[in-house]
Amino acid sequence: MSKGIFITATGTDVGKTYISGLIVKCMREAGFNCGYYKPALSGAEVTAEGKIIPGDVTYVLKTAGINENPENFVSYIFKPAVSPHLAAEIENNPIKLDKIKSDFNRIKSKYDYLLVEGAGGIVCPFNQSENLMLPDVIKALGLDIIVVASAELGGINSAVLTVEYAKSHGINVKGIILNKYDETDLMQRDNKKQIENITGIKVLATVKENGTEIDLAGIQPAFKELK
Repeated sequence: MSKGIFITATGTDVGKTYISGLIVKCMREAGFNCGYYKPALSGAEVTAEGKIIPGDVTYVLKTAGINENPENFVSYIFKPAVSPHLAAEIENNPIKLDKIKSDFNRIKSKYDYLLVEGAGGIVCPFNQSENLMLPDVIKALGLDIIVVASAELGGINSAVLTVEYAKSHGINVKGIILNKYDETDLMQRDNKKQIENITGIKVLATVKENGTEIDLAGIQPAFKELK
C-alpha cells in the first residue's frame, strides 16, 4: 500500500516546487520509491517550435532523477500564468475532479511514496462553475498536507493564516517547512519559534537558500498510508 503527502504553500513563489523536488530527490536517494504528481499547472513554457513544457513538473522530475515524460505526471497543463480556474476558462478546458483522481490513482500504483504538489497557495480555485477548490482536491485524494512557508519577514502571518484555513476546511496539517532559512538571523529563528507556538504545528525541516539537502526525519513519517 502506498503512502502520500500533499505539498502546499503560503503563496506563490514561496518555493513549493523547489521543496517538492528536494523532498522527492532525497527520499529516492535514501532508498524510498518516491514519485511525484501535480494536478494542475499554469504558466507552462512554450518552445520556439510551439511545444508546451510543464516547467514545474519537469524541474521536479529532473531534480529527483525520474527519467520519464513530465506530461505523464500532471493532469492539466495551461499556458496562461494565472490561477488554474482562470487558465482553464481561457483555454476552455475545465478542471475535473474525476480526471485528477484517476491520474492520481494511476501514478500512486507505481510508487511506495507519492508527493502531490498544489498550485499557488491553499486558497486556489480549480473550477468555479463546480465550486471546486484546492482543499476539495486534497480531501478527495485522502491526503494530509505539509505547508511550505517563508522564514523571512511576514512569515508568521502567512504561515498561521494558511494553517488555520486548512484546519477550518477539515485538512490535517502534518507540519511546516521553512524555506530560505538563515540560522544566523535572530528574526528567522524567532519566526520559527512563533510559528510553532501559535499554530501548534511542528516545523519539520528548514532549508537554507539554494539548499541541496533536506532532513527527512520528520518528513518521511508524515506521508499518510493511502486507501
